[in-house]
Amino acid sequence: MAGNSKRRGAIRKEGTKKGAVAGSGGQRRRGLRGKGPTPPAEMRPGHPAARKAARDAKAAANKSGGRPAVAGSRRRPGDGETAETVLGRNPVVECLRAGVPATALYVAIGTTADERISEAVHLAADAGISILEVPRNDLDRLSGGALHQGVGLQVPAYSYAHPDELLEASADSGQPALIAALDGVTDPRNLGAVVRSVGAFGGHGVVVPQRRAAGMTAVAWRASAGTAARVPVAMATNLTRTLREYATAGLMIAGLDAEGDVSLDDFELATDPLVLVVGSEGKGLSRLVKQTCDVTVSIPMAGAVESLNAAVATGVVLAEVARRRRQR
Repeated sequence: MAGNSKRRGAIRKEGTKKGAVAGSGGQRRRGLRGKGPTPPAEMRPGHPAARKAARDAKAAANKSGGRPAVAGSRRRPGDGETAETVLGRNPVVECLRAGVPATALYVAIGTTADERISEAVHLAADAGISILEVPRNDLDRLSGGALHQGVGLQVPAYSYAHPDELLEASADSGQPALIAALDGVTDPRNLGAVVRSVGAFGGHGVVVPQRRAAGMTAVAWRASAGTAARVPVAMATNLTRTLREYATAGLMIAGLDAEGDVSLDDFELATDPLVLVVGSEGKGLSRLVKQTCDVTVSIPMAGAVESLNAAVATGVVLAEVARRRRQR
């Protein structure tokens, strides 16, 4: 009979959790505790809407392959391998304005809407981009803890231009070529800031090496404040060879160097077709790249600062180049 201590299994063994036990108070309160807001259907694993969103995103990525391709363009191998998430209100709006082929717009629940959020939502809706309202901690996780201001835009991996396309862009503009080339700059924030400066001062693009250099990641997108949607970034398999090809095409190669041949105050080549080569703050220009330059330029310092980082130095020189070209 039940409860007979001589029957096997009639007495509950000590330490088992089956049913209520002494000192188990509070289980009902824990059971009533909420688990947070229910995520949208597109964010629930296994939900039909989530599978459809994944299929749509994959199809869009395969169709676009990154930034809108120029007719007859020559893209680098390996483009389109990893999607990126552009973070921040200004970068997201700039990307949507430029028609970057995004696959999803994420807006954190409870985000205070301003004109940029409203514009981003309208632009995404007009472009047929999925708009997903997600919990803020989900967006925190998606951004890896980076500052996102409550909004993120998922875009396919950046599709780099070919270095020759920058020459074509300068020829189409009718202005002397102005290209920035980065030698050994590994911080994507510097790359994004350089892209922004090139766009601000009338440049035609940026060249980065394929190895040992920063690429157009989401961090670089954010640092460019969306300017990367309008300023092409080309990837060179061999930077030295690319610079020689530019020189053959008639461009002057000027490298930034603290011990430069000429001061920026006397930089007469600024009005010629120009490639400005910038090295890392620590190592500067590599030996082969420096030998390829027609001239090296130094920035005169008024204070005790020894050097500027790559992005600031590039912005200073580009501003001077733009000033001289306006006064021609």
